[in-house]
Amino acid sequence: MIAQLIGIIVEKQSDSLLVDVNGVGYEVMVSLTSLFDTPEIGSKIKLLTHFVVREDAQLLFGFTTHDERKLFRHLIKVNGVGPKLGLAILSGMTVAEFFQCVQKNDLTSLVALPGVGKKTAERLIIEMRDKQASLIKNEVLEESASESIRNSSILREAEVALIALGFRPLEASKMVSGIADRGFTTTEDLIKVALKRSITATSV
Repeated sequence: MIAQLIGIIVEKQSDSLLVDVNGVGYEVMVSLTSLFDTPEIGSKIKLLTHFVVREDAQLLFGFTTHDERKLFRHLIKVNGVGPKLGLAILSGMTVAEFFQCVQKNDLTSLVALPGVGKKTAERLIIEMRDKQASLIKNEVLEESASESIRNSSILREAEVALIALGFRPLEASKMVSGIADRGFTTTEDLIKVALKRSITATSV
């Protein structure tokens, strides 16, 4: 079984890569998620792979992360989900997004994926929850924890910046906490809104 390839990217297609490994060219089917993670043509690449042998074909599927390959292998065990549909699902959403759909019973997002009907979506939610409950929980918690850490970092950086601009620590803390629930993704945006609100309050 071919479990890994290390070689040079010779060609890129919308759903595959041609990888030269010591003079042998391997056509590897990949998801859009993995494709976007790959370097330019002529660059060295390491791909984790899953080899599928059928009567009419031998197909090699490639992944840039262990999590994506692990999910792919579980997807193709679900009734009605073959390797190509499994790859299509991974092209439409990340591993964490898929697990969130399962946890939230989000049929709408799954059915929106190419080739996934309502019955298939229902089977995915039921079977993946039953077989991979702990993995789903860990993925969602990990993503939530990462988001929480990012938000805390943005808040701290904004407070420090406001203090450097001359605001008192307590005042800076109140300015930031008052708008922290708006879902800012950068420190700069948070500071701009905090200063704007401060100026508006002073002029009133």
